[in-house]
Amino acid sequence: MVFLLQKTLVYAAPLLIVALAGMFAERSGVINLALEGEMIFGAFCGAILARFFVNAGVFSNSIQVMFIVVLLFSGICSAIFSLLLSLSAVTLKADQTIGGTALNMLAPAIVNAFALSLFNSEKIQMPANFEGYVIKNPDLPALVQIFGDKAYISTYIIVILFIVLSVWIYKTRIGMRLRSCGEHPQAAASVGINVFKMRYLGTTISGFLAGIGGYAYIATVANGTAESSVGGMGFLALAIMIFGNWKPLGIALGALLFGLLKCIGPVSSSIDFLQKLGLPMFFYNIIPYVVVLVVLALTAKKSGVPKAEGVPYDKGMR
Repeated sequence: MVFLLQKTLVYAAPLLIVALAGMFAERSGVINLALEGEMIFGAFCGAILARFFVNAGVFSNSIQVMFIVVLLFSGICSAIFSLLLSLSAVTLKADQTIGGTALNMLAPAIVNAFALSLFNSEKIQMPANFEGYVIKNPDLPALVQIFGDKAYISTYIIVILFIVLSVWIYKTRIGMRLRSCGEHPQAAASVGINVFKMRYLGTTISGFLAGIGGYAYIATVANGTAESSVGGMGFLALAIMIFGNWKPLGIALGALLFGLLKCIGPVSSSIDFLQKLGLPMFFYNIIPYVVVLVVLALTAKKSGVPKAEGVPYDKGMR
């Protein structure tokens, strides 16, 4: 049971932060369907920087510091990439669904092109000392029970970021202004709030968090392999955001649920009960997506979607 919980947290961490990324964009009024593409782009940029650091011997005495720097770099690159969505959705007032889909198609194309030109391969394998990217837990029994004797440092960073940003968006002045732009932008503008800036901010934060989630995915779940796919984690995170009703607590519960469902396949051979069933792995792999369809169908009528989500802001509208 403890082993399953540890694996669940590994899979849940990227889903948690990317679902929060979607919430930030949509709370500001912009539909971010580009989460998958932003994860791919951020993870690829982070993988390139990590290889450079290892080959150049930078941070050779502190793997954890290198990991944090690469994680932040992945987020920054993805935030820059997300500006394309901001430009399309906020400035040009284009269809946000089409814009997000375009970025999901553009990111794999960019990754494949650069990977082939730089490494003569569509995949980038992380350095051999990849396992050094884990951090030992402090000597606290509770943490040892949850995380085991060691855990990826990205799990700690993601949990801390999730808590801080969840409080920030609900308890700070800027956070409340951002949310108001997703509910009633005309009313927000009438009290002096710059709706365009708030939506750019929401989408940029969303891109930053998606990039962090992308690198966390390849650093943990994908065993250090960066390529033009993140296994549909971006789309699953989008479903978790809807399942969580655009609220941090619901998102956290959804991430744990689907983290558990995602990890069942890879660990099924290590669990006696599942091993005795003798079911093929692909059966377990489709469970999360079947559950997504069922859950979304059951919760559709209770949706707490922001009222102005996906609606371009027009100063002349009332």
